[in-house]
Amino acid sequence: MSTHTETKAHSAEQEPIDVHDPRLTNWDVLREGARRDDIEIVHYEPPFPVPGTKAERRLVRVVAGFFLITGLAATAFLAVYIWWPWEHEAGNGADKFYTPLLGLTLGIALLGIGFGILTWGKKLIPHEVAIQGRHDGGSPADDRKITGSTLTYMVDELGVKRRPLLGISLLAGLAPVAAVAAAPLVGGLIKNPHTNNQMFTTGWAPVEEGGTTHLIRLTHSDGTPIRPEDVSVGGQITVFPGIPGGATNKHADSPTLLIHLRADDAQLAAENNAREDKADYMWGNYIAYSKICTHAGCPASLYEQQTNRLLCPCHQSQFLITDNAQPIFGPASRRLPQLPISVDEEGFFVATSDFKETVGPDFWERP
Repeated sequence: MSTHTETKAHSAEQEPIDVHDPRLTNWDVLREGARRDDIEIVHYEPPFPVPGTKAERRLVRVVAGFFLITGLAATAFLAVYIWWPWEHEAGNGADKFYTPLLGLTLGIALLGIGFGILTWGKKLIPHEVAIQGRHDGGSPADDRKITGSTLTYMVDELGVKRRPLLGISLLAGLAPVAAVAAAPLVGGLIKNPHTNNQMFTTGWAPVEEGGTTHLIRLTHSDGTPIRPEDVSVGGQITVFPGIPGGATNKHADSPTLLIHLRADDAQLAAENNAREDKADYMWGNYIAYSKICTHAGCPASLYEQQTNRLLCPCHQSQFLITDNAQPIFGPASRRLPQLPISVDEEGFFVATSDFKETVGPDFWERP
């Protein structure tokens, strides 16, 4: 008799309930869903059985502190990104700290959000271990209702409604982080990165002084100016702008190869230059190209005289000198910029202007 009564009671417990009943709480619907799906809750342990304890409030403040640190660091990132001087200047100016400050502030922001979420999950959310078997087939309406209520219950378990400080601090922390993610996309709308951009100016730019334009001479590394007879036919030398520090790292974007082409090769190069609207870039049989590879910035200085190819030893990019230094092999996808040259009244090589194309690799390097 007793066994029969226990069986009837167990059967009554398993009787399905109407999950659409508005009187049911999310926990009731969740528990019904677990029963229907044969879910076994192995372990359930709320971290704070009694809400409002000192320990709970202390942890809430800790998590909120992490989120606020995230917000402050992300805001600092935006301030540095927008207002800190970023243009390179020789010496030890404030521009040297631009990239380190971006990395530091972004790192602190990401650490803050990470520690905040980890502390919230480990210390303030109930710990539950449940086991469920795999089920086949589609999901009926009741199951969809159960799933929705389960998700809602999970949100309730986060305790944001009961702990508003967490929600406010999370919003305060994540909003600047979202702005950080959008900053590179909208940065160009805040300030034009190409205005007076140093990356489009090298040591070859003519100097304006007293209303007179002074062209920059091509010199050896010791500053000695170069005449045409200094370069043998089929030969090449590395030249630097004849300005103070022209052969130093201060003007590391300026090293250039001056090449003395053979007559037939020079004729072909001149024809290809004319096709690219560069008819006045060469002087006689001489042509000059940037020495900095457009792939990774290595020195492209291995000149093969018989084929008129310039080889970069780092990744084997090859450029055809007689055709505007177009890349014909390797990973480089952009030609070497050509330096317009001439000879001044004293017979020394000069650059008639700066490079008209950007030197080396950077944001413009796209296949």
